[in-house]
Amino acid sequence: MNDKEASRAELDILRSRWRESLLAAREALRAEEGVLPSEELDAHERRLRDEYKTAAAELRQFARDEGLSSELAEPFLPRRLARLALGLPTTVRSCVFELDDVLVGSAGLHREAWARTFNELIAARPQTAYGELIAPFDAQSDYAKYIAGRPRLDGVRTFLASRGIRLPEGRPGDQPGIDTVQSLGNLKNEWLGRLLEQRGVGAFDGVRHYLEIARDAGISCAVVSASAHTRQMLQQSGLAELVTGSVDAEAITAGQLSSQPAPDRLLAACGQLNVEPEHVAAFETSTAGVAAARAAGLAWVVGVDPADDADRLQELRRAGADMVVRGLGDLIEHAA
Repeated sequence: MNDKEASRAELDILRSRWRESLLAAREALRAEEGVLPSEELDAHERRLRDEYKTAAAELRQFARDEGLSSELAEPFLPRRLARLALGLPTTVRSCVFELDDVLVGSAGLHREAWARTFNELIAARPQTAYGELIAPFDAQSDYAKYIAGRPRLDGVRTFLASRGIRLPEGRPGDQPGIDTVQSLGNLKNEWLGRLLEQRGVGAFDGVRHYLEIARDAGISCAVVSASAHTRQMLQQSGLAELVTGSVDAEAITAGQLSSQPAPDRLLAACGQLNVEPEHVAAFETSTAGVAAARAAGLAWVVGVDPADDADRLQELRRAGADMVVRGLGDLIEHAA
């Protein structure tokens, strides 16, 4: 992270803290309506307005001192300016975000949990029934090829098939140590839970600011993820209160929603937000996700690659993304 990126990250933290403090003060003031005399309420209201002016001025000055744009530095933005800052077509009323590698840096934890799960199995049975050595799980290539975007059990089945390993399906309650598809899925879920407890997960720089601006603009937001830990990751990253809808592993299973590039999950998110697809923007990190957004008939598709790999971004564009970025902070910076 260079000096400018560090300054921008610090500004985001300061802005969010001021925003949370002012919102809490506003809620406390509303709770006193009908309790305190109107003169006292008016005095509190004036003080709150003065506090906001102070916060806005300090944030703008910090931005100027650090060589950053001051126009979007305030804790809250007028609706018109907020809409412009999002960099979206005027027809968009809602946004649907892929959770992993768009909002939070959780893909690495998923890859490690899968690697621990499969390599534990392979270590116990290193050869196929024909005596061939079984290649270990590669956290990069195998994850992208067999796991990414699939429901957990589908990922297990697909990877096992790639290695010529046959296991019984088992039952949902199968514990790790019983060699079934279900037990491996449960083991991966356990590993991910442990890694989240040990290391946690955070939002990418600029993500919280983007979601806050979306709220100021009246844009509702939902997330889509095949993870059973979606809610935990949103809470750990501090994004839970900024997201209205969530299509997670439980919703995918309950609704029997097909994997990308099928549009099922995105359409389910649109349904949760009660918005027609032609008024929704999608933020996807895979070509299958971009294809799903196009199949769903969404208004705008943003391809995201936090690694800022030029080839990867070009793949997302060729898949049908209207624009490609390293992260949501880039959209704000461009608008500023």
